[in-house]
Amino acid sequence: MTETDTQPNHPVIAADAQVRPEDYDRLTDDIIAALKTVYDPEIPSDIYELGLIYRVEIDDSHFVKIDMTLTAPGCPVAGEMPVWVENAVSSVPGVAGVDVKMVFDPPWDQSRMSDEARVALDMW
Repeated sequence: MTETDTQPNHPVIAADAQVRPEDYDRLTDDIIAALKTVYDPEIPSDIYELGLIYRVEIDDSHFVKIDMTLTAPGCPVAGEMPVWVENAVSSVPGVAGVDVKMVFDPPWDQSRMSDEARVALDMW
């Protein structure tokens, strides 16, 4: 499995060695764009920039596994948000399927937010 850290405070994106580099680059860009369309309804920033996505794995058949978390375990949309993520990433051309796993280790904290999210939330 090949791994790449996209940016500080962003998830590890990993792919099987059999995934062609051009497919990996396109899928990575398109998956990130899809993740950026999903918002926590209580926070005006997307889940990718909030740091709620911990890991994205792309296998050789282009099936995608995602580990994600919530800002708080008692989040009112805890049951819905993984479905939103699955639907968004499933719409990416070339993705064979998506499995979203909710994880709480490590717990999310504000240090996982990108600078973009900090600006949107005025949290400097």
